[in-house]
Amino acid sequence: MIKPYVLGIDIGGTNTVFGIVDARGVVLASSSIKTQKHADFDDYLDELHTEVIRLLEANDALDKILGIGIGAPNANYYTGTIEGKVNLPWPSPLPLAQIVSEKFGIPVAITNDANAAAIGEMTYGAARGLRDFIMITLGTGVGSGIVINGQLVYGHDGFAGELGHTIIRRNNGRLCGCGRTGCLEAYCSATGVARTAREFLEIREDESLLRELPIDAITSKDVYDAAIKGDKLAKEIFEYTGNILGEAFADFTVFSSPEAIILFGGLAKSGDLLMRPLRESMEKNMLHIFKGKVKVIPSELKEADAAVLGASALGWEAGKANSAPNPVAVPAKTNE
Repeated sequence: MIKPYVLGIDIGGTNTVFGIVDARGVVLASSSIKTQKHADFDDYLDELHTEVIRLLEANDALDKILGIGIGAPNANYYTGTIEGKVNLPWPSPLPLAQIVSEKFGIPVAITNDANAAAIGEMTYGAARGLRDFIMITLGTGVGSGIVINGQLVYGHDGFAGELGHTIIRRNNGRLCGCGRTGCLEAYCSATGVARTAREFLEIREDESLLRELPIDAITSKDVYDAAIKGDKLAKEIFEYTGNILGEAFADFTVFSSPEAIILFGGLAKSGDLLMRPLRESMEKNMLHIFKGKVKVIPSELKEADAAVLGASALGWEAGKANSAPNPVAVPAKTNE
C-alpha cells in the first residue's frame, strides 16, 4: 500500500506541535501538547502517542504514514539522540528516534530545529531548486542550517552549523546563553534586540516611545512597533542589528559561497527596518569575488506550519530509507 503522508513533530521548550503532511507540503491537520507538562519522558510520550493517534484516526490516516520527522533542540541526526543541556525536562542523552519509532512502529529521523527549517525550506519553500544556501532562524536565539551541493551539512558529529554562536564581538562582548561572550545570538536574536534597546535607553537620553515601557519588559516587538511609528531610537536599534547581521553574513559567505541566505522568524518580518542595513553591511564587508552574488530573502513557509513542515520533510527521508513492517501502534482496546 502506498503511504501518502508523513508526520512532522516539532518539540519546543513550551509546546510540541505535530501534523499530518502530504507530498505537496500541505498540512492536512495539526495539534499540540505541552512539552513541559510531564517531567517523566515516558508520560510525555504516552500523551503524545494518544493525541497523534486521535489526530490520525480523525483524518483517516492511521495506516497511511510513511515516516516521522522530528525537530528538537540539540537533536543529533546521526545518533537519533537529544544531547547536551537543552530546555527540556528529561535526562540527556535521550535516544529519541529509537523510542518514538518503537512506540509508533514507523521509521523516525530527527534533527535540530534550525536544520529542520532548512530541510523544510528546500523541500517546500524558497529554497526549492537551490543547491547551496544558508537558512538563518531569528527567534529567541539564532539558529542555522547550511546546505552545500544539495546536502545539509551535519559535520562529523551531527552538530555542524551553529552559526548563531560564531563570535561577532571579541572585545567586551555580551554574555550568551551558551556561556561564551560576543556570540551573534546575543545581538541579533529577538532577545538580543531587546538587550540592545535596554542598553541604548540606559546610556542615551534620546526621547523614545520605548521609555514609556518598563525597561526590563521591553521585547523586540515593542521595538518594531515603535520603529513603525517613526521612533528614531527604535530605528537605530534595527540599524545596529542589521549592521551586525550583515557583517556575519559576509563572513558566512566566504565559508560556503551560498546562492542565497534565507531568513525565518519574527525578526525576518521587519522589512526594510532590518533588511536595508543588513544588505548594505553585507555588501560593504563582502570579499570582492562574492559582491552582488548572494541574495538575502525571507522564508516562504507559513509561520504557523513551518515547524511541522520542516520536521515532516525528514519523515519522507526516514520512510524511504526504512520499510516500516507495522502500521501505527494503536493502543489495545480494553473491555469495560
